[in-house]
Amino acid sequence: MSRTPLPFTVTDLSAFARALAGELAEHDGRPGHVELLNMLARAGGFRNYQHLHAQTETLDGLATPHPAAVPIDIARLARIARYFDDAGRLLRWPGKASHRPDCLWVLWSHLPARTAMHEREVNARLIERHDFGDHALLRRELVDGGWMTRTYDGREYRRLEKAPPAEVIALFRLLAARRPN
Repeated sequence: MSRTPLPFTVTDLSAFARALAGELAEHDGRPGHVELLNMLARAGGFRNYQHLHAQTETLDGLATPHPAAVPIDIARLARIARYFDDAGRLLRWPGKASHRPDCLWVLWSHLPARTAMHEREVNARLIERHDFGDHALLRRELVDGGWMTRTYDGREYRRLEKAPPAEVIALFRLLAARRPN
């Protein structure tokens, strides 16, 4: 039987390593090939290897959601991508409310994971990623929308770790492809 190469990516290597270590610790002896594939898939957030394989297909060496599983509106993504310049900076705040979450996902992706930041650090990162001069709006939207948390006194901000929807991952790829080398 021929094998189709299946790229495997994880968003959080540390969490993946912890989950895999837990899987291996619970297993008696050395796992077989299929057992190890299932452990890797579960550590990556899938039910098992078959679930991983069903959710991905190879496209130019990148794992992408299976089109039958998640329909992606390419025309909508193209409209949202127009809010960004070639360097990936947000040029203007979307007037259409349904486009705002996708833009906030892009900003979220540029914030450091599992890192406590002061408000001025968050502001500096947001100022780098947009051109319309309202970092306070973006910071508030990220907190109110559940992409970040902050302490009651506003001294510490943290990015909340969650998996972006498939359409947003496609937007990340579209914006990355436009970036000059």
